[in-house]
Amino acid sequence: MDTLPDDATPNEKLASLKTLTTVIYALYALSLFIGVTAIVAIVLNYIKREEAQGTWLESHFTWQIRTFWWSALWCVLGALTWIILIGWVILGVAFVWFIYRIAKGWLNLNDGKPMAL
Repeated sequence: MDTLPDDATPNEKLASLKTLTTVIYALYALSLFIGVTAIVAIVLNYIKREEAQGTWLESHFTWQIRTFWWSALWCVLGALTWIILIGWVILGVAFVWFIYRIAKGWLNLNDGKPMAL
């Protein structure tokens, strides 16, 4: 997925990485309708994470990865407990929390700000 030549300037690499981070946020947002896009997003997070190390975008990758795994955990817990009704509450809160995390991250990315972890 590396589309830039090895002699690309640091600014070009950072711009490319920012675009990729935007795409990953979009994939996570799309996963609310088509769940499989979250799998694509998390795979991209792990593949490109090393390239983001040492940049302000590293915090976005960490934010996205944590969002995925915590959401997965809460969804599994909600699914396991839905029959006793508490699961519906867990799933609802997880849904709102997921939307918050994607929105906050995307807004910070758009403003050129790292995520506070």
